[in-house]
Amino acid sequence: MSPVRLLFVCLGNICRSPTAEGVMRHRLEAEGLADRVELDSAGTGAWHIGEPPDPRATAAARDRGVALTGSGRQVAPEDFDRFDLLLAMDEANARALRAAAPDAVAREKVRLLREFDPESVARGDLSVPDPYLGEDGFTNVFALVDAGCHGLLAELRASGRL
Repeated sequence: MSPVRLLFVCLGNICRSPTAEGVMRHRLEAEGLADRVELDSAGTGAWHIGEPPDPRATAAARDRGVALTGSGRQVAPEDFDRFDLLLAMDEANARALRAAAPDAVAREKVRLLREFDPESVARGDLSVPDPYLGEDGFTNVFALVDAGCHGLLAELRASGRL
């Protein structure tokens, strides 16, 4: 069985999407599933290409035993072929991804990460807010992303993909 390929996407790829990638990697490693899923993260914008994750996001993750790695990159056209799901952190990024998608099949790969968290769905709140301009949003982002990754992992199991 080929690995499931997931791309987490936010605006600049230094806060929310690397946090989601790190959280999912941590969960997969803890469950012995790291070899079954390919992970990456990217941004819809080009502002932070080559930069490491934001130090505030890195600290919030580290405080919870999760490492953030990698460097900022922008979503590329080939990502729509390479990945099974492109998981946007908010509706603005989902719209940007759908607009960049080459066809209807690629557009259907675009989902919001929090769609996989039943509590978020019940509340009708599916966005992971961008913490970049604030100082205190990184802990909240970690919790929201963690819940979304938990639900995504459960969905992958239930669908037989893992």
